Amino acid sequence: MGVGGKFWELLKPYARNEGFDFLRNKRVAVDLSYWIVQHGNAVKIPALKPHLRLTFFRTINLFSKFGAFPVFIVDGTPSPLKSEARIARFFRSAGIELTSLPVVEKGVSVERNRAFSRYVQECVELVELLGMPVLKAKGEAEALCAQLNNEGHVDACITADSDAFLFGAKCVIKCFQSNSKEPFECYNMSDIEAGLGLKRKHLIAISLLVGNDHDISGVQGIGVDTALRFVQAFSEDDILNRLHEIGNGNSSQFPNIIMSPDTSAEMDGNSPKTKQPHCFFCGHPGSKRDHTKSSCENCNTNDDEGCVRKPEGFKCDCFSCDMKRKQKGLKKLENWHTKICHKIAKEPDFPKDEIIKMYLCNDNGYFSANNGPRISWGRPDTEMLIEFLNFHQHWDPSYIRQQIFPMMSTIFLRDMASTPVESLLFGQYEFDSIKRVKIRNGNRVYVVKWKRAVGNATCIIPSNESGIQEESEDVRELDESIDILDDSDVPEIHVDQGYSFLLTDENTDLVTAAFPAEAERFKREQELKELKGKNPTPRSRKNENSASPNSRDIQLNITEFFRSTKVQNQPKQREDLDKNLDIEQKGTSKVKRKASSSNLSKSARRRLLFN
Repeated sequence: MGVGGKFWELLKPYARNEGFDFLRNKRVAVDLSYWIVQHGNAVKIPALKPHLRLTFFRTINLFSKFGAFPVFIVDGTPSPLKSEARIARFFRSAGIELTSLPVVEKGVSVERNRAFSRYVQECVELVELLGMPVLKAKGEAEALCAQLNNEGHVDACITADSDAFLFGAKCVIKCFQSNSKEPFECYNMSDIEAGLGLKRKHLIAISLLVGNDHDISGVQGIGVDTALRFVQAFSEDDILNRLHEIGNGNSSQFPNIIMSPDTSAEMDGNSPKTKQPHCFFCGHPGSKRDHTKSSCENCNTNDDEGCVRKPEGFKCDCFSCDMKRKQKGLKKLENWHTKICHKIAKEPDFPKDEIIKMYLCNDNGYFSANNGPRISWGRPDTEMLIEFLNFHQHWDPSYIRQQIFPMMSTIFLRDMASTPVESLLFGQYEFDSIKRVKIRNGNRVYVVKWKRAVGNATCIIPSNESGIQEESEDVRELDESIDILDDSDVPEIHVDQGYSFLLTDENTDLVTAAFPAEAERFKREQELKELKGKNPTPRSRKNENSASPNSRDIQLNITEFFRSTKVQNQPKQREDLDKNLDIEQKGTSKVKRKASSSNLSKSARRRLLFN
């Protein structure tokens, strides 16, 4: 979608990977159709109406996990040019000749797919129940996203349609990378301009040459690399006018931006017409006869040694040779430019003014330029949302409340940070304390404990014994294996001293702003724990020093073990040896030799040692 060819690959080197907090407290325009098209790839398991499921979880995570304020943009009526291009793309993918393409009446727009339109309408109803603002574009959704970004109403656009740059977008978030400390793949127009020297009209010119959503053909024989090289030779204010001139058959003018003063002087006839004679032996200016008597000044040798033979691949850098090389390169570039101009001139009705006018239009929404769009965020309509998802997704009400709890807790903390009031989350839960710090993809978050207020008989989230987790760590590393935007942060259930609590992951700055006293107390506790771990108490040191070698809690090395065992078994060994000596004196000489302590076998001594 967007500019044809490998346009995204052209921009890829200038992408930035931004961290978790990149969108915090920022307004972002979301191309809703882009999310709906993605649902087939994003949902890995069979699901009922996956477009609703993906939109539900992504909206909650974008709002609560990343702290953004999303504004959803939906498509309006497609332009007739895009309708023709859509039909042509379908025929091309099906292998049908474009000569069989039905002719669409001029000015008539083909309606979008009915099933897709129904998906869009269902998603619009869902995000409105979640309290998110929705704006409808007159034409393309990415056009209104770009306009809002260009005029400063939003800070970024979330879309994979590269047309957003042509409509004037300044910051485009193309995709999200899971299991990454920098999940957002972000493209800034300032980086593209600094790296490629391209501005908005340059990008429009490239789309006209390689094709776009409104003209899939472009100019035959011109790809992205060729189009880039061609448009870079012109300034932004000049490129579109030059395309009109070339399209009308006037390609005699050579782009002045690549003409250096030296090459201009050469074309004016101020440079030498003929090349100076050069010595075939050393390659420097002058004839061989001049170099026979003495070496030339360029060889830097003694007079009696003569010139030095030129190496293989030698190129003279004298003024005459340098001008000849420039003239040759300029001629080659001029021939290439003329060849491209001929290809452009062959295209009928090039460039199309309707496409240029559409890209440069700054009236893509149903609002006036003076007043601007009305954008506001509200609270989720919990009961209506439960009925909606229960009908379309067949989800249990308790499951729905679990999923939207992180969103409600984020709204509650924001309200407490701006205007502190005595209220309850969900009408049932109150802030209890900060339990620990969690490290998630390199990002620190607080795990907050929410306690059900006394006097409420009902609990919106039923406790599940299998889901109870006792955590004693202060800092915990969480390994994620699925998409960060499609995964849901279900609150954990924690039981402490007979009371049930809900645990949610919250932004540290947001918790600190909402409950500064609790955050300060938690920080002091962490500092005390760290100090206690670094400096053990004197009593513990005394216990360490007074521990005896024979203590069961101390593991001895093998040398100490054998030494202590021998000391314990020494009296017993002596008694056994005395008995053996008495037997030897009374018995035969053979028995005496075997019983001698100095002649005991190794195995016998080992049995005596461990007896």
